[in-house]
Amino acid sequence: MFDFIFKRTTDQAADQQAAEATPEQGAAAAASAIRREEQAQRAASLAGDEAAAVELILQSEFAGVRLAAAEHVQSQPQLERVLQAMRNTDRRVAKLMQGRLDAIRYQQAEQQKAQACLELAQRLLQDEKLTPNQVADLDRQWQITAAVPALAEPYAAARAALAARLEAQVNLQRTIIDAMAALRQLPSAGLPPEEAQQALERHAAAQAEYQQAPEHNALPKHLLSDYAQALEQSRAALSAASQRAAVVVEPEAAPAAEATAEAPAAPAPAAREPKKPAAPKETDKKFLETLDAMEAALEQGLLHAAAEHDKWLKEHKTRLTPAQTDRLNHVRVELKRLGDWARWGGNVSREELVKAVEELPAQGLAMSELAKKVGSMRERWKSLDAVSGHAPKSLWERFDSACTAAYAPAAAHFRQLADERHANAAKAQALIDETRNMAAAAVAEGADLKNVAAAGQRLRQMWGRLGTIDRKEKRKLDQAFDKALAQMLAPLAEQRKIETAKRELLIAEAEQMQAGDRHTLDNLRRLQERWQEQAKALPLERKAEQALWQRFRAACDAVFAKRKESAHAADHERKAHLHAREALCKELETATFSGDDKAQLAAIAKTLRDTAAAWHAAGGVPRASEARIQQRYQAAVAAVQGQADAIKRRAGAAQANALRDKLRLCQALESAIGAAADQAIDGADWQTRWSALPPLAADYERALHGRFHAALGALDGKRGAYAEQLERNRAKLLDEVLRLEIVAGVDSGAEFARERLKMQVEVLQSSLKSGQKPQSAGSAYLQLCAMPALADDRTASRIEQLFRRIGAAERA
Repeated sequence: MFDFIFKRTTDQAADQQAAEATPEQGAAAAASAIRREEQAQRAASLAGDEAAAVELILQSEFAGVRLAAAEHVQSQPQLERVLQAMRNTDRRVAKLMQGRLDAIRYQQAEQQKAQACLELAQRLLQDEKLTPNQVADLDRQWQITAAVPALAEPYAAARAALAARLEAQVNLQRTIIDAMAALRQLPSAGLPPEEAQQALERHAAAQAEYQQAPEHNALPKHLLSDYAQALEQSRAALSAASQRAAVVVEPEAAPAAEATAEAPAAPAPAAREPKKPAAPKETDKKFLETLDAMEAALEQGLLHAAAEHDKWLKEHKTRLTPAQTDRLNHVRVELKRLGDWARWGGNVSREELVKAVEELPAQGLAMSELAKKVGSMRERWKSLDAVSGHAPKSLWERFDSACTAAYAPAAAHFRQLADERHANAAKAQALIDETRNMAAAAVAEGADLKNVAAAGQRLRQMWGRLGTIDRKEKRKLDQAFDKALAQMLAPLAEQRKIETAKRELLIAEAEQMQAGDRHTLDNLRRLQERWQEQAKALPLERKAEQALWQRFRAACDAVFAKRKESAHAADHERKAHLHAREALCKELETATFSGDDKAQLAAIAKTLRDTAAAWHAAGGVPRASEARIQQRYQAAVAAVQGQADAIKRRAGAAQANALRDKLRLCQALESAIGAAADQAIDGADWQTRWSALPPLAADYERALHGRFHAALGALDGKRGAYAEQLERNRAKLLDEVLRLEIVAGVDSGAEFARERLKMQVEVLQSSLKSGQKPQSAGSAYLQLCAMPALADDRTASRIEQLFRRIGAAERA
């Protein structure tokens, strides 16, 4: 089913080689394609020519051509030839050849099986003693054989002939059994003597027919002999019945004849007194009682008791009257008749008993049941001896040999068991000796107790696998083995007591561990390692080891259970902490603040402080949620802090604007003072403009307020002096502005490059000489704002630029 894969792979490889080939290789590939096409046409035109197909397979270098030609190879020799050549060359062709060879060999094997069944059927037809078991085995062999049409018809004919023979056997056997039953019932059928004799002769003639029947050899061995014996018994019974009839008629006619003959000669009766009958003797009385008991035994069918009574009567003779004599003769005739019938019936029963014993080996009984069967049949034979008299010697020998043959397997089995018991007893004694030697060596040399324990376990296992031993010896051997083993294991038992105490200490230590201790797991691990080391060093008894291990494991499990409970409680607590922190985050996320900027900043600061305190007081959270809730908290805090920063930025911007406006107001007032002295300045107006501006921070408000009020105060008669002061401070202001630009890192412009360089050197020298930390830009700018001085537009622009740089740095 995967041929298309190999074909496609081969074709693709060929195409790729053709595409990548050089001109010389292209010519070779073209020639190869021509050869392949030619060989493919040859394979298509084979038309069942097996020899040509084989030659093409062996010569072709193309797998597809070989496979196409292989379809035409069918015979076994050619298949084997191609398989041998292609085994390591072409897997598909080899697999195809192997499959066809397997199919041919299977057909040949089935042909051989079918031929063997046919030959067996023909042999059975020639066998004189055909049995149903043989035919059943033949049917089973044929059923497991595949259908072979060439042999099916002759086998069916042979099988039908076998069935006809079996049916003839059954009919013959049934006929003999029915005839034997009728023959055994003939003496008791009540037929007239002539008809009974005719029926007997017909059965005797049928016996000859049975013996000449075609299937008589296949009959059971005992059937014809049983029929002959039944024929003889019926003939004897009919003859005995005829004799008894003659005996009964003769005594009845004799007295009549005597009376007729003696009647004329009878003397006349004399006139004498009759004699009195003599009193019966004790022996006569016993004799008559025994005779009565004999009659009663015969009526009850107690043949054995009647025979015993007749024996006593024969031993104790006495004079009897004619009537008593006739009675005795009649009883003895009846005893003989019943004895004959009993012997015949007993022999019949014995024959059946012999057949039953002969059939025992084929029943496949268990040895014990077979022995019981044979014993019970021997008891039945003895009981037949008591009832029916002794059996013929030949029949007894046959029964005894059958019992012996049937009991032979049981006898051999019981002998084998006895031999095994003796052998097991010898093994047990050898094992006891080995145990004693090991015990002596262990005591003398101080053997390794671990090896002693292993040896003890091995010896116990070997003792348990010894098998059955005679009951008398078993108890003695058990006692000797237990004593020797106890001697060997005595040092081990003492050491095991010590090891048990050590295990108890480990158990107690495990039970006393505190589940909440942080080192509990490490301690438990060390205890388990110690337990394993002790168990490997010296194992205890299996039950004791198991019991101690269960206790130790229960103690460890209890610690783990407590830790698990604590972990569950801690987990529940962490979840509660998580819920509390989630609530705090939610409060921060939804927090809103009202009022002015100062009130809002105060509320935000208080909220952040309270939330931080509650956050740290909440405790730990589950590890899986720790990063998430921390990130959420930080985001919420950042959002609230962002609100505060926004408020601060707005306030800073307002302060910066107010500072700029007030600084400009001071500079404008000072410029007005420094202008023409005759120009009037309205102080109230300037005050109004100052008051309109928002207040500044304390330092800047104080510095600018002082500067502004100093300028206002100069309007009252001190204007000229203050204007001179403002002019004097102009140069100082320029120096401070330049110095502050250097500190703040602000560009001063090209026109101040020389002064800036000189100022930088002075600043550096002064800082090196004083060793003090330079003044900060904020404090320097505050001083600059507080200095009253005239400033042109360029200087005012430089001051505002410094304010933007320094103010931004302070706000950051």
